Amino acid sequence: MTKLNIRPLGDRVVVEPAKADEKTASGIIIPDTAKEKPNQGTVVAVSEGDKDNILTVKTGDKILYGKYAGTEIEVQGNDYLIMSEADILAVI
Repeated sequence: MTKLNIRPLGDRVVVEPAKADEKTASGIIIPDTAKEKPNQGTVVAVSEGDKDNILTVKTGDKILYGKYAGTEIEVQGNDYLIMSEADILAVI
């Protein structure tokens, strides 16, 4: 895991999405246009929160999130999502 030069604010977290599947279980290669957006990833940065918002996720947690959750960003050549903790469905 690399050190990010980004610090989320409020109740936000930065997530590194899991890679989309390249092949089906039977070995068929999936083209880029047909790949589904992954809905799980790893938390790489967490805001400090505030007295009203204490965040329950921590760096390194593997999470599930909604299909259209978060805002896509690119930092140091890698793709990440910034999302509210409320968009996180579960820790796995």
